[in-house]
Amino acid sequence: MLLSLSNVPRDYAWGSASLIAELEGRQPSGAPEAEVWFGDHPGDPADVAGGTTLDAVTGGTLPYLLKLLAAADPLSIQVHPTIAQARDGWAREAGLAADDPARNYRDENHKPELIVALSDRFEALSGLRPVAATLRLLDVLGSSAGVTALREKLRGGADADDAERLRDAVGWLLSGNAQAEVDDIISALGGATSEEFAEELTAGRAIAERNPGDPGVVVALLMNFIVLGRGEGIFLRAGLLHAYVSGLGVEIMAASDNVLRGGLTPKHIDVAELLSVLDSTPGEVPVLRPAASEAVTVYPADVADFLLRRVTLSGSPVAVEVSGPTMVLVTSGTVTVSGSGDELSVPVGAAAFATADVAVLTLTGSGEAFVAQPGK
Repeated sequence: MLLSLSNVPRDYAWGSASLIAELEGRQPSGAPEAEVWFGDHPGDPADVAGGTTLDAVTGGTLPYLLKLLAAADPLSIQVHPTIAQARDGWAREAGLAADDPARNYRDENHKPELIVALSDRFEALSGLRPVAATLRLLDVLGSSAGVTALREKLRGGADADDAERLRDAVGWLLSGNAQAEVDDIISALGGATSEEFAEELTAGRAIAERNPGDPGVVVALLMNFIVLGRGEGIFLRAGLLHAYVSGLGVEIMAASDNVLRGGLTPKHIDVAELLSVLDSTPGEVPVLRPAASEAVTVYPADVADFLLRRVTLSGSPVAVEVSGPTMVLVTSGTVTVSGSGDELSVPVGAAAFATADVAVLTLTGSGEAFVAQPGK
């Protein structure tokens, strides 16, 4: 069975006022439009044509949540737990009310994520940069007291490895005891120039302008700054520090609300808990690129919760084998989805939902769609 899904954008403050509207070919609403959810999550289940919501169809059992995401301002720097960490945290917080602001864990699940750019430029912070490269970045900021203190943190501890030094630096910056150093480093950003780190410095200044005095601005300087082109993506494993900065994308994640925040937000930050979940191993985060000459691109993510594929159509039908409850989110053009005798014409910005009995979906038309299903 095929069902037609839609939803209204969520108006988080960091959302773009235009990107989702432009994708859907309509006038902007005048409010920020940050995310459109396609899933059965109780926070905002998708609407099913005919008057019900998707959770009434699935019983709230979908292992993934598919979204359109449009950022005009940076999201909070954050990290997500493993399943074991989530279960432990959920048990420790059993005595807290569900809406207690001190609660870190909303469920017992992990929350790996995958984002694929729909805009020509999508900016993100992902993972911690190798220490040697960050030291080169700090060199262009000069030798003021705050910059020198951070440099010493990253060089210190003769018996520590780079992961330990980075963990200590993040903890120090977020501790509340380093505000003078944070302010000094942010000030040093203003006049810094560098050919190697030109984009990082530009992004850092923009983040600082939107988040004055926030220690997360300096944490962001420790992270890899990644620019994705349309169709390119990154997978965000458990423990990986990250934040989306700007752009439009398709995001898929495990069905979880577990977020440990580390800056660029007025929301609750539990530094000790964040550090216990953080994977501070430095390194570049691989960019997943679309297949150059094939209609279907698979974005690898080694999790059982989801599998995401991009289908580009140029007139010829494309058959996609699927397994489990599946969504087809249309992001450009004119696309028709058929399977098990049903057929749906899906508008841009909407999705078709195929129940688990459908084994093959055929996409026809011209345009682009993303096919989401449980992982294999």
